[in-house]
Amino acid sequence: MSIVTAKIPDNDDKILDSALRPKIWSDYAGQDKIKENIRIILTAAKQRNQSPDHLLLYGSSGLGKTTLAHLVALEMGKQIRVTSGPAIEKAGDLASILTNLSEGDVLFIDEIHRINKTIEEYIYPAMEDYKLNLILGKGPMARTMELKLPKFTLIGATTRPGLLSSPLRSRFGATFQLNFYQQDNIEKIIERSAKILKLQIEPEAVKTIAGRSRFTPRVANRLLKRVRDFAEVKGDGLITKNITDHALHFLEIDEIGLEHGDKRILMAIIEKFKGGPVGLQALSAASFEEEDTILDIYEPYLMQCGFIERTPKGRVVSRLAYEHLGIKQKSKQNRLI
Repeated sequence: MSIVTAKIPDNDDKILDSALRPKIWSDYAGQDKIKENIRIILTAAKQRNQSPDHLLLYGSSGLGKTTLAHLVALEMGKQIRVTSGPAIEKAGDLASILTNLSEGDVLFIDEIHRINKTIEEYIYPAMEDYKLNLILGKGPMARTMELKLPKFTLIGATTRPGLLSSPLRSRFGATFQLNFYQQDNIEKIIERSAKILKLQIEPEAVKTIAGRSRFTPRVANRLLKRVRDFAEVKGDGLITKNITDHALHFLEIDEIGLEHGDKRILMAIIEKFKGGPVGLQALSAASFEEEDTILDIYEPYLMQCGFIERTPKGRVVSRLAYEHLGIKQKSKQNRLI
């Protein structure tokens, strides 16, 4: 059976991820209520011949916030400008971005919770009145210059909505939380990606990858690419269930998608803190992981699985985690239970 290889450069993940990103609403699997709400907002805006309200999207990494922003721009027939909160370091950076927008364009700011608080003050009038008030000079010679901006739609994305200030959060016309995906939607995403990459994959292999994808499209596509590599090197290119199992075992990804980092965090709580409770700072030091990495990457899925519980005193490993890891849980008096 011959295999047609993908035309997309394998060494350029950004190009590859862009190629896999849905270009039409029907290709975006999952998040149905959010899609419908956003499409209603866009349709109403087009009927009024106005720019849509500013949108805030939040949820764990890899759930499709960036893709939704691109779909909004495509639906409106406008350009999208992509940046991130940490990239906007001073007012001049923001002014350069905003003044280069055209009427109706979409500005997507990823990690908007990390934007400089001083810059926020400039964003408020830009979002409300489409004006930018810049302060030129210092001291008695300082003066204010007002720049009129084209009407645009700001789409902010964040994994940490609690870190957004109330004034900024209140200026978004609609806020949507993206949730983890269902198994069937992840399978559709994998099948679509395999088709784009011109891969031959068995249905059972699709189910296996989907089951270990942490209910996250970005992870599903990443695993598909790694299994493809394994199939091309160790096999004839056909992605079978057997090849998939071998590849994921080699990558140290277990049957529910836990990776080495997840287990390291669980074991740190179990071995060094007797199962918890433990604070974030202590857990970060014990597991050799950054606090933000634990909060944004590992903890959401571990909580989704019911392996970690948050208590007022800190994080605690649950009975389900002990069972999954095959470890006997001990009581506070070191008695087996």
